[in-house]
Order: sequence, then structure tokens, then C-alpha cells
Amino acid sequence: MATAPYNYSYIFKYIIIGDMGVGKSCLLHQFTEKKFMADCPHTIGVEFGTRIIEVSGQKIKLQIWDTAGQERFRAVTRSYYRGAAGALMVYDITRRSTYNHLSSWLTDARNLTNPNTVIILIGNKADLEAQRDVTYEEAKQFAEENEVKTWRTPSWKPPRRSTRTSKMAVWT
Repeated sequence: MATAPYNYSYIFKYIIIGDMGVGKSCLLHQFTEKKFMADCPHTIGVEFGTRIIEVSGQKIKLQIWDTAGQERFRAVTRSYYRGAAGALMVYDITRRSTYNHLSSWLTDARNLTNPNTVIILIGNKADLEAQRDVTYEEAKQFAEENEVKTWRTPSWKPPRRSTRTSKMAVWT
């Protein structure tokens, strides 16, 4: 039986990391299904989704790996970091504890991926601005000090295409 040719030119793997409840699964669902889920179940181990996007006329398949945020699953999920072109490090702007754990997530990302992996800090749930517990300035300073890119996103709609993230295929 013949197999169909690939309908994309490149494939990139991305991981979504961060504490439990920051909205990683909802971001994955938004990206792959283009639908908002108000109540995403917690990930046990790892979930996986794909989407083909077009950048500069090239079709690119993105594999998005949503990792569990609970400490008890960290040993399992660390094995999925290998080969990642990008790491989306997510925190909830309304829960400071999720921001306080970013250094640990960043250490894992840097130690378990290759040196060229692009790491993007995402402050999720920007639609809950009135409940914000972490200022944009704090997050920006963390990103600058740790040489990671930043991205703010509401939990209710996908981020728009960004031309600033030229080293990484972007969400559309």
C-alpha cells in the first residue's frame, strides 16, 4: 500500500511547560481546534496535538506537546523535551505562585533541550486583568534577565501572528 506524500515542508516540535492550572491544555486546544474550552481537564503525563501552518509560502507542521504541571509527573514529562524547537513557558498572571516557579521550568528547558531551542514566556489569562497578581513589568524583567521572549495572551482567544519571533514558527 502506497503512502500519501507529506503535505508540509518542515516539522517542528514545541513543548508547553508550566504549573498545573495555568492554561496549557486550553492553549493547546485553542491552537489545534481553534476553539476555546473554558474548563480544560488537567493533563496526566503528556497530551499531543498538531497543526499545519503556512509561513512565507512554506507549509510547516507543528507538533505541540502539553506537559503535566504537577510535580509528580515531572520525571515523566522531562523525556518529552528532547528535540523541541521551542518551549512555551506558561504562567497565570492571576497566580503569583505560578510565576515564582518559572526559574525551575526554565532550568529544565535549558538543561533538557538543545541550545538553539527558543523559549517564550507566556503570561496567560490576560483577559483577567482586574485580577492580575504579576505585573507585565516583572515578567518583562524576568524575560530580559533570562534572555527569553515574551508573549501575553488572553485565555479566550488565540494570539495573533507575531513578526518579532522570527526564529520560531508562530501561532496564527
